[in-house]
Amino acid sequence: MSKKSQAYFCLQYVHGLAARGVHYLHQPGPLLQDVGFFLLSELGQDKAYISETLFTVIFISFILWSFHPFILKGKKIYTVLVWCRVLAFLVASQILRIITFYSTQLPGPNYHCREGSKLARLPHPDGVLEVLLINFPRGIVYGCGDLIFSSHMIFTLVFVRTYQKYGMRRWIKQFIWFLAVVQSFLIVASRKHYTVDVVVAWYTVNLVVFFIDKKLPEMPDRTGATSLLLPLNIKDKDSRTKEDNHKLLNGNSGDPADRRLRTQLNGKTLEDGNTGHLDAAMNGSV
Repeated sequence: MSKKSQAYFCLQYVHGLAARGVHYLHQPGPLLQDVGFFLLSELGQDKAYISETLFTVIFISFILWSFHPFILKGKKIYTVLVWCRVLAFLVASQILRIITFYSTQLPGPNYHCREGSKLARLPHPDGVLEVLLINFPRGIVYGCGDLIFSSHMIFTLVFVRTYQKYGMRRWIKQFIWFLAVVQSFLIVASRKHYTVDVVVAWYTVNLVVFFIDKKLPEMPDRTGATSLLLPLNIKDKDSRTKEDNHKLLNGNSGDPADRRLRTQLNGKTLEDGNTGHLDAAMNGSV
């Protein structure tokens, strides 16, 4: 396990610890006035699983896609580098989330967080160990007070934005954005969050991904990765450089493979629908 992944899992524990801590501060009360509650009918406790099911489908689908280069031959992405970016997005978003839900505690709209529920308030812990154990997973599933902004939408939007940049299928990109919108409505209809929790997640996560992605170096092209996986030694590198310079002076462009357009431009993988047009344009110009 790399240091980055270790740091991420440590932060996940800190995030869970923070969510557990804010539950001790939670004060149940009447539901706040919310436009989403007014517009969307309440699904009810018996249908609350629908939003969780959709989130699970999105989560598992992204993991399977990100690891597909280990199974399929047509490798277009570097799984490790993709997950390094994803973890960076998640870490920044969850740090902002911790700061936000500790700044203001709202009365939870979920059924177990309402007045009269035994789970709405936690008794004072008997010791530090009880807090540190965070009562996983029950303490996570039945948490209250960690509202602004939605953690489910953090993961959903990070996964959608990542596939938007590195995925190959245009129809899948359009479909997963549609699923993200549906997920937003289901979260509010399930009364797991207020509408503000979802709205803040939409612009915060997108801004986090935008700014962090600009700071991170772009990923190399997976399709031409053979030379990158086998680095040259100093002598071979010098001879290769001299040979390339000689070809340039003679008006040659070097290796014919260098004339091919890369299927990745500025870190973005071109969609399947665009590669055919590029190849046709390239063949027509020869």
